[in-house]
Amino acid sequence: MRGYVVFLRRPYAARLLGGTLLGRLPNGMGMLAVVLHIRADGGGYPLAGTLAAVLGLATAAGQPVLGRAMDRLGQPVVLIPAACASAAGFAALAATGASPLPLAVLAVLLAGFGTPPLEAGLRALWPDVLDGQEQVDAAYALDAAAQELLFTVGPLLVVAAAVVNTEAALLLTGAFGIAGTLVVAMSGPSRRWRPQPRAADWAGPLRSPGLRVLLLSLACAGIALGVYAVAVVAYAERDGRDLASGLLLACMAGGALAGGLVYGARPWAGEPHRRLPWLLAALAAGYVPLALAPALPVMAVLAFASGVFLAPVLACSFALVDRLAPAGTVTEAFAWVVAAVGAGGSLGSLVAGIGQDLGGVPGAFAGAGAGGVLALALCLLGVRTLRPRAALAVTAEAAA
Repeated sequence: MRGYVVFLRRPYAARLLGGTLLGRLPNGMGMLAVVLHIRADGGGYPLAGTLAAVLGLATAAGQPVLGRAMDRLGQPVVLIPAACASAAGFAALAATGASPLPLAVLAVLLAGFGTPPLEAGLRALWPDVLDGQEQVDAAYALDAAAQELLFTVGPLLVVAAAVVNTEAALLLTGAFGIAGTLVVAMSGPSRRWRPQPRAADWAGPLRSPGLRVLLLSLACAGIALGVYAVAVVAYAERDGRDLASGLLLACMAGGALAGGLVYGARPWAGEPHRRLPWLLAALAAGYVPLALAPALPVMAVLAFASGVFLAPVLACSFALVDRLAPAGTVTEAFAWVVAAVGAGGSLGSLVAGIGQDLGGVPGAFAGAGAGGVLALALCLLGVRTLRPRAALAVTAEAAA
């Protein structure tokens, strides 16, 4: 753990990480807050679920757009207005409720699309704030592990605020986004950060073949996560244990937190493009046994194991993005990672529903294994493109 202590002692490191986690709490609060508010306002589950899905998809769509704006304009000028716009969307939904429906949809779209790309911005700042690649890799690992806390603490905060009323839960969600954004955006590194010059083309970071392969692979991993979130509810209903879904979600989050902390506690030999396929193989191996859907004590162990390699996969992917993104597109590239995982998660919810209809609870969980295996397959098919530009140049010179 010494590596974590060293990098957190760097000026601004703890502030940036803490502010980003605070500002990203809405990611773990928003969907539940929307569902509870629509239900309290008399809307049915189909409407509540649809608006929650719209929120997730709007967030995924907005991240690359806002990331590109940050690569052109800098961080505070994008982050602060985006956070205010997102909070305004949550406030508008609190005021309108489920009716009139067009206004509710617009409010949710604004809340999602305006979500500030704090996650991408932080990863763009780490190389400037930290001392050397070893500290940056440790920061990526801790970042990936700590985000599991968002989806544990966030829902608890929503439930606590909803005791007052569901409007308070929505307003609190927006307020956390603004507060965390201000902590980050008003810091020296964020205000001083300037993007590198970039080529004038519409594709931005997507012109990198390796980055396209990485995003497709991570989207499939996102499918597995989306499947899991729905499948644990089906599992709890099958066994008549209301608390089972929360327990299994917590077990997976605990596995991811433990795996991320262990992974980032030491430096790893070799380049991340060589390490990623092995990590994805381990991740897929953790998802496949979930389809057995055994008794709860065994399922809890499988759930923990399924999360162990999630944070290491993400941390390794972050390191690759840093190497693969064309100059001047690093923030947008990290934002595409967030969008890919989020879009995959939304698709995973659909896959779980279809699997549940076809094969019951085992069928629902089977989608998680399929997503993990597909993520590995895509990575292996495009593994040559994942080699960083410097490595490719060295290879070309040696061949000449």
